[in-house]
Amino acid sequence: MAHVAEIWRHPIKSHGREALLQVMLKVGECLPHDRQWAVAHEAAKLVETGEWAPCSNFSRGAKAPLLMALSASFDATSNTITLTHPLQPGLTFNPDRPDDNARFIEWVTPLCPPERAAPVQLVAADRGMTDTDFPSISLINLTSHKAVEAHLNQELSPQRWRGNLLLAGLAAWDEKSWVGKHIQVGEAELEVREEITRCLATTANTRTGERDADTLGALKQGWGHQEFGVYGYVVRPGIVHVDSPVQVIA
Repeated sequence: MAHVAEIWRHPIKSHGREALLQVMLKVGECLPHDRQWAVAHEAAKLVETGEWAPCSNFSRGAKAPLLMALSASFDATSNTITLTHPLQPGLTFNPDRPDDNARFIEWVTPLCPPERAAPVQLVAADRGMTDTDFPSISLINLTSHKAVEAHLNQELSPQRWRGNLLLAGLAAWDEKSWVGKHIQVGEAELEVREEITRCLATTANTRTGERDADTLGALKQGWGHQEFGVYGYVVRPGIVHVDSPVQVIA
């Protein structure tokens, strides 16, 4: 049976991930605390504080592959994030405090290429800074992931895709037929709105941050497209946990 194999959130967009066992999904909202913050760079053109903005305004793995090796842990009680990276000592900070914001920028700057726009500040919006202009949940089919691994003849971490819900028990590429349909995931219902077009971030190893796999070439050569995974929008709230069943309902 198709089911949720893993749940992941990314407290800071493109800056680490953490595994969860259970989440409560709410209508019209991202996965709780997913992409709650993003790192604006010096060339960012942000219209208003607290508003969603496109990914081009932020530091991300497509431009700074070392960021892909970050791991994160968010403590909602203290509103602190702990980041770890193989090239840096761990850092725990409150992203909403100006002095901690500055500490974070100093810490993360060495992980960003000097020829790229430098990170300058953490920003937050009234919704997650996903790549979509609507609050989305990203879904990844692990069987499709296995197909990409087989094409490359290379083991890949599913975390390269930076998904929220990793699904098992499906046929490869089943998710491509879900666009425009509704699926039930645990107690929640999601409307699948669009596929996810992939970028260079997926070419980087999540342990080292080095680009070591031509994931984009594999998608194009193997299947004639650059999409992997789908974005869903929560239309009915509910609890989702690891092993929750998944099915198309409409």
